[in-house]
Formats: sequence, structure tokens, C-alpha cells
Amino acid sequence: MTDIREVRAFFAARTAPEPPRLPALDRVTDTDARGVPVRVYEPGGGPDAPVVVFFHGGGMVLCSLDSHDGFCRELAAGTGATVVSVDYRLAPEHPFPAAFEDAYTALRWAADTHPGRPLSVAGDSAGGNLAAVTALLARDRGGPALTAQHLYYPMLDPARDTASYTENARGYFVTADHLRWYWEQYLTGPADALDPRATPFAARDLSGLPPAFVVTAGFDPLRDEGRRYAELLAAAGVPVEHHGYDEAFHGFMTMGAEVAIPEARDACAKAFAALRN
Repeated sequence: MTDIREVRAFFAARTAPEPPRLPALDRVTDTDARGVPVRVYEPGGGPDAPVVVFFHGGGMVLCSLDSHDGFCRELAAGTGATVVSVDYRLAPEHPFPAAFEDAYTALRWAADTHPGRPLSVAGDSAGGNLAAVTALLARDRGGPALTAQHLYYPMLDPARDTASYTENARGYFVTADHLRWYWEQYLTGPADALDPRATPFAARDLSGLPPAFVVTAGFDPLRDEGRRYAELLAAAGVPVEHHGYDEAFHGFMTMGAEVAIPEARDACAKAFAALRN
């Protein structure tokens, strides 16, 4: 069995690129959301600025507030929204449903501490999963009301049986083996895979959800499940905006500022504009 401490140490020891010049914000604050650590980015949009609750990727086992700090700063500056980045508990120490419970707790906190403001959820990869399932639960539990769900190359289906898993199994940053291992750390058994809090494909009804903005990457094992979820949402009557970047790979949006990926600039510009609107 792979030791999660070794995996995290490996990622932490990687040589980081020179950090990009990040936009100035009015305030960035680390605080507590009913027991869940969050980082709040305030660009100075005023008391009526929209709020975006963001969930970072990392397969439910990696990454943190710091790993996605640059992207959240860009998100706040690019949308004028207050961004609440959620430091949910990670597997395998805290398997399902710990991450989901933290995500929904932070969402409720964000709604209660910013009353009356438009509220959206967003996330990349595993964070896209949390954005999708919190949108489902917000609908089923009567709130909080959401204006949008943004799912950037979301990790949605533990079945891992799509064509893109075969086509992009190796060689494109995130591999099929990585994703298999992530799901094995997060889920405690086969029953979890049938729980809509773990995978939105298990939900019987997708109607009544907030408008969705879905980004997929062509060279990504997760490509087809992101496309399929966008199609299912649209079939259920949910407004969907899907942008597929055929030449991009998994994770491209959150590393665009570091390595100047044109597809990342385009995807972020479209996503930020959608959230502003």
C-alpha cells in the first residue's frame, strides 16, 4: 500500500515554478467555518458582491488552501466575488463522507455569513465533485439557494469505465492509475459508490439544480464523465454551458498562470465572465 505521507511529501518537495504576479486584493483571511478551515478572498466588490465557495482538487487526498491560493486570487479578482476556499478533510485519514460533510458545512456557513448575496459553488477535479454534490444536497435540503455550479474537469464516477480512461490512461499528467488510487482512498466500500453524496451519477433526479458551467480537457481520463454529466444535466432541464478543450490536459486551468497555457487563459476568462453574470 502506498503511504499517503510519502505521496504528500513527494508533491511538497517538487520544485515550484517562479510564482506569477498575482492580483492585489483588499483582504485575504484564514478563518473557521464551524470547524472547517477556510480562506476568504475579498477583492473589494462591496457588501453586495457575489460569493463563490471553492473546493480544491487533489483526488480527495492531496492539495490544500495553499496549493490553490493563486487560482483563488485570480478567481476573486476576475469575478469581483468574495471567494471562500475550503480546507476539507482528506482521505485516507478521513474517508467519505468527511470531505462532503465539510464542504456542505462551509457552504452553509458562507450563506449565513453573507446573507442576501448571490452564492455559487466551484471546484476543480475532486473539488468539482464536491461542487456538484453540494449543489444536489442544497436542493434536497432546502438551501442554501445557489445561482451556479462550476465544475472544472470534475472527478465524478468511481466506475472509471469510459473511453477516455482507456485513451488517456497514461502520459497526460493525471493517469488512470492515479484516479483509481484516489477513489480507493476516499471510498470505504462498494456501497459508497452508489451514494449521490460521493458521485452525482447516483442521483435519481438532476432537475432543479443551479445552472452549470462545465470544463473538460481532451487529454484527461475524466473527460467523458464530465461530458456525460453535462449532458444529463441538460436533459434534466438544467441550463448548461460546456466548454471542451481538446488539446488540454487535466489541471490546466489552475496552472495556467504559472506556465502560460492559452487554453487556461481562455477557460478562466469564460468561467470568470459566467460567474460575473
